[in-house]
Parts: sequence; C-alpha cells; structure tokens
Amino acid sequence: MTATPTMERPSGTVASVERRELHSTTGKMQAQDVSVHYGRSHALRGVSLDLAEREITALIGPSGCGKSTVIRAPNRVHDVLPNARVTGSVLLDGADIHRPGIEVTDVRRRVGMVFQRPNPFPRSVFENVVYGPRIHGVRRRAELDEIVERCLRAAALWEEVKDALQKSALDLSGGQQQRLCLARALAVDPEVLLMDEPCSALDPVSTARIEELMRQLRERYTLVLVTHNMHQALRVSQKPAFFLLGELVEAGRTSRIFEAPTDRRTADYVQGKFG
Repeated sequence: MTATPTMERPSGTVASVERRELHSTTGKMQAQDVSVHYGRSHALRGVSLDLAEREITALIGPSGCGKSTVIRAPNRVHDVLPNARVTGSVLLDGADIHRPGIEVTDVRRRVGMVFQRPNPFPRSVFENVVYGPRIHGVRRRAELDEIVERCLRAAALWEEVKDALQKSALDLSGGQQQRLCLARALAVDPEVLLMDEPCSALDPVSTARIEELMRQLRERYTLVLVTHNMHQALRVSQKPAFFLLGELVEAGRTSRIFEAPTDRRTADYVQGKFG
C-alpha cells in the first residue's frame, strides 16, 4: 500500500483536538464495551465507539481485525449466525437495541445494511425495492411507485432503469446491482446505513459513483463504512476508527487520524507499513 497523501495538520495539540472531537458531534448510535464471540473465538474485545449523526464513520484496519464483526452488531446480524454471542450494549438514540421486548424487524428498519457483494433478490428491479415496504404494510400501488422512483433516484439508478423496472435485477451490471441494493435499503427509510466494503467488487467508475452517493446520503443519514481502502476513508469519512486484532486502537477526526494519530500502530497502518 502506498503512503497516504499529505494533508494539512489540524491546529492545536492532540489533546485539544481530542477535546473538540468529544464535544463537536451528536451520537446517533453508541457501542459500549461490545465484545463478540464465535464459539470459543473472541472476535471483538470491549469496543466502545460513538457513531455521530449525519457523519460517515469509516472502520479501517487489516483483514481479520474485526471491522465486519463491528458493523454487524448495529443491525443484529449476529442473531442469525451460529455460535455468535454478543455482550455489552449497542444504543440507538440512547436505547439498547438488545433490550427485552424490542422487535428485531424494527431495528433492521431503522438500521439498514449494504453488504460487500451485491445481493439483489432474483426478482424484478421493482420488486427488489418494494420488498421492505411491503413487509412493513405498504400496499397501495401509487405509494409503492413513489417509493421506487424516490429510492432509485437517491441511488443514482433511476435514469438507467426507469424503462426496465420489470427486468430481472440479476441482469444488471455489478455496479448497478450494488446501487439497487442501496435503493432497497433506503426504501424502508432507515436512520443509520451500514456499508460493508460496498466498493470492493466494483470498477473505479462504479466506486466513484458509490462514494459520491455516500457524500450525498450523509446529509440525511448516519453512515458506517467498512473499507480496506485508505484513500477511500480519507475521501469520504469524517471519523475513521482503526481496529487491530479485534480491538479498537483509536478513533478521531479524519485529519488527525491520518496526520497526527496518537498510537504508533495507527501511524504505521495509515502510512502503509503493514496491512
């Protein structure tokens, strides 16, 4: 990996920058001492992390460091994984998403997810987008039509598929499929959007489109992005969080993490010395 571009160093001492970070954002979600076990394997160790409202938090670190394990927790994906056990708390607007009586479907409506590889349903473009709204009781065709157009426009896909809504989603290109999955996630009007390496299987043109969409979406949503691409984290995130061996090493504003990290391991990673 090549070294990251030079950026302007933030003013003030590291301590003063950290104080500004602590008081400059409003948390939409918080992980509090979250650990995850898969059977006897301790995959994630005591992670506490604030996800600021209407910002992009990028989870960075080498393969196997725990990034994807972290991003599964806010959507309760671990519920369907064999031998997975989660301890600690994940708060959404101050309420624990694992509290007794909470409806998992409600959590997943409020916290959407786009996976690493496009996973459209083997149905039409239209049916992919309306799948979630129908589960949540939307039946009127006019309302479904409005949702489809609005979400496909938000995913920058409407102009490409507006005359082929009954076409199989599997006939779309890889980049189009990923944008369709994004539209499907947006169709239930989430508050938080989790994106697990959404560009890893895409060409540079499709990657640029997804990144531009992320910049636009943060005006309305809280985004969490897993990425191996340091330049992508630098381009789109406001707060990178560096993970190593299942632990959160440090998190902070993008300029500080890339220019003045407090931990030598973070500095070595963003400078491309390992990973």
